Amino acid sequence: MALTAEKEVVKEQTVCGMMDNVMQQFNKAAEQIDLNPNIKKILSITNNEIVVNFPVKMDNGEVEVFRGYRVQHNNALGPYKGGLRYHPTVDIDAARALAMWMTWKTSLAGLPYGGGKGGIQLDPIKYSKAELERITRRFTFALADNIGPEHDIPAPDVNTNSQTMAWIADTYMSTRPPAERSANQHVVTGKPSGSGGLQGRDRATGYGVYLTIKFWTEKKNTSLSGKKFVLQGFGNVGYWAAHFLENDGAILVAVQDAYGSIENQNGIAVESLFNYTHANKGSIVGFPDAKAMQDKAFFATDCDICIPAALGNQITKDNASQIKASVIAEGANGPTNAEGEKVLLDKGIAIIPDILCNSGGVIGSYYEWLQNRNGELWQLDEVMAKLDKKLKESFNKVYEYSERHALDMRTAAYCIAIARIEKAYTERGIFP
Repeated sequence: MALTAEKEVVKEQTVCGMMDNVMQQFNKAAEQIDLNPNIKKILSITNNEIVVNFPVKMDNGEVEVFRGYRVQHNNALGPYKGGLRYHPTVDIDAARALAMWMTWKTSLAGLPYGGGKGGIQLDPIKYSKAELERITRRFTFALADNIGPEHDIPAPDVNTNSQTMAWIADTYMSTRPPAERSANQHVVTGKPSGSGGLQGRDRATGYGVYLTIKFWTEKKNTSLSGKKFVLQGFGNVGYWAAHFLENDGAILVAVQDAYGSIENQNGIAVESLFNYTHANKGSIVGFPDAKAMQDKAFFATDCDICIPAALGNQITKDNASQIKASVIAEGANGPTNAEGEKVLLDKGIAIIPDILCNSGGVIGSYYEWLQNRNGELWQLDEVMAKLDKKLKESFNKVYEYSERHALDMRTAAYCIAIARIEKAYTERGIFP
């Protein structure tokens, strides 16, 4: 699948502990804001967990049975919102953790959404495009009424992209009564621009990573010019983050993906690497303008900025002490586990948390949803300006809260996000 939403899939150390991480983060913030214990009980568990097994005929005529998941964590603020990923690590525990992160992410951004996540446990490299289409359409049919434009709105994630979303939208609309089909286009976001997608949605997550780093450097009275950065993952998020950082004067010095790691302290040209990966089956390995390096040495690279933009649990107690960057910008969801984070904070390394750093994607998704819902069509410059404004508001809110309460930025972001949901429950009450 060409240029996936997160083709930057590196060898994830483990998905075990993701739920532990998100709960530790949640409990720390809940204690900080003295969260109502009854609301804490509600937010500590998911609303719904859907597991579907469905058969699909392969190109060779054989039938294979796949398992798909959709976890809906909370919808106090609005419809469930979150990506669908295709990866061997997809399971119910990973989906629970990722769904909870989406609840905090949408709340922090001030969006009228809750959190959901899911996907299919498979390695997409093993299947043809035709097979992936049939798998996607059958998965959509299996989910049936568990998704919907005012109920649960999927989006791209690891190993899924705009084409995947187009298949889902078409399948979903085909199952609706004829009079309702056109009104259901916003059942997913991240669609191709010719099928109701938003101009700029493809770069929104990476652009948000770049912006939050830029805002952080401005708070430190410096600029991105001449700053060296390392990037774990060179798919959609990683590429666009690197693209905008390079345009602002930063220098890419090391990259790691699922296939290997490369380094050049004099700089790796982002567009040259992008073109190379497209001609090399998505791999950075063998790029002529950089030298190969050991994977385990990647996080020890001399740099100012470290961007983990792949999967979860990449920065742990085993490698956090090696990191030389001044700031970690979490382009991925949950790339730093609790033990790794403690090491980083003890070293004085700042962390721009995932629910802030990579929120450009869901903010862009919200604009696409609005565009479809209202029958509007926005130009690229309008979308980028909206992203700029929204992300700056979110960043300033988190940074100022962290400074005022002497908290790390993750805890500050969680406090803001959870307090907004608490307010909704407090004002509305608990049914019945």
